Amino acid sequence: MMSVEGPFLSALIARLDEPKYNLAAYGVAFALALIIEAPVIMMMSASTAIVKDEHSFLKLKRFTYLLSGGLTLVMIILIIPPVFYFIAEDLIGLPPKVAGLTHIATIILLPWPGSIGYRRFCQGILIRNNMTRRVAYGTIVRITTMFLTASIFFTFIDVPGVVVGASALSFAVVAEAIASRLMTRGIIKKISQVPAAGERITYKEIFHFYYPLALTSLLSMGVQPLVTFFVGKSRMALESLAVLPVITSFVFIFRAFGLSYQEVIIAKMDKERINFVPLRNYALILAGVLSASLYIISFSSLSDFWFQDISGLSKALSDFSKAPLQIMAIIPALTVWISFQRAMLVNDKKTKFITQGTAIEFIIITLVMYTTVNIFYLPGAVAATTSFIVGRLAANSYFNRYVRLSPN
Repeated sequence: MMSVEGPFLSALIARLDEPKYNLAAYGVAFALALIIEAPVIMMMSASTAIVKDEHSFLKLKRFTYLLSGGLTLVMIILIIPPVFYFIAEDLIGLPPKVAGLTHIATIILLPWPGSIGYRRFCQGILIRNNMTRRVAYGTIVRITTMFLTASIFFTFIDVPGVVVGASALSFAVVAEAIASRLMTRGIIKKISQVPAAGERITYKEIFHFYYPLALTSLLSMGVQPLVTFFVGKSRMALESLAVLPVITSFVFIFRAFGLSYQEVIIAKMDKERINFVPLRNYALILAGVLSASLYIISFSSLSDFWFQDISGLSKALSDFSKAPLQIMAIIPALTVWISFQRAMLVNDKKTKFITQGTAIEFIIITLVMYTTVNIFYLPGAVAATTSFIVGRLAANSYFNRYVRLSPN
């Protein structure tokens, strides 16, 4: 359901004034917001694994508050004009018009780190207590709020398209955080009555468990600003910045199934690995179905229907988007597999290998982006999608060395 968000907002922005500039600004602002909120992304996995009683609940909650507050402070520093425009214009190389629109959107996205951190903390509690349906209910609240906010801005308020997109995202994540808290109220009361079993977890133990996961997210999300930096200096930069959020949000529809599978494995895999075979087989089937579906779309006229009729891109931008989409068609399968690999490493308490593999992916993407942009002079969108695939294959290969791919 969350994967509907990107395509819907991109389609609205594409139908407002100056779509090329606003789509580019939306993509850059979204990338900046992602890297700042990256350290809290794995809070759902941590909450699923750690929160068992009153003591562990209170410890992780305070840890979440501290981390989310620190990230919000970082975002406040980022939106200070001299800091922001140095990053946007001097480092990334955005045109002044795109930089100005990006600045406005980033200010609007200020609630992101705190809202997402607390929401994912609550969702982990729901998952651990087999109430995954409530996670979906929270997502319905988010999507509904996003749709209503975007529709009101689009219809009644004369603002740039990037403001429509950023406002809808901010209202949506705040609403979902509130809904997630309300839905965990009963569970938290029960947890508060459970005494700590065995040794009590400490902040030091939480930190050592969590920081590899946070660093993994930071490296994963850091790819977006990095790629934006190279794309801004590539051939056909403005066109690439405009279409990349449309392409990646469409691909995310297929990737989303794989991303969510990680928490399923963490919740269902036990130490004896009794459930290993069905979880592995489901991952293989899911990977095949998702990438096969995206390949069919990307190599057929269905891609024109999506980019032009649904997303509202011009024919020129639609044609430009086809090759990057075809390159990205394998990524849903790779996403399912890396989620399986990471979940197995979390289950075996080998989170440091997750960080190392993600660092390898980050380095490979950087090298491929530099090579394709500065040596082969590929269009930015083609260079970006190629780097995503090569980097992910490198990470998958690395994880295979440390993941036990058998029930024993």
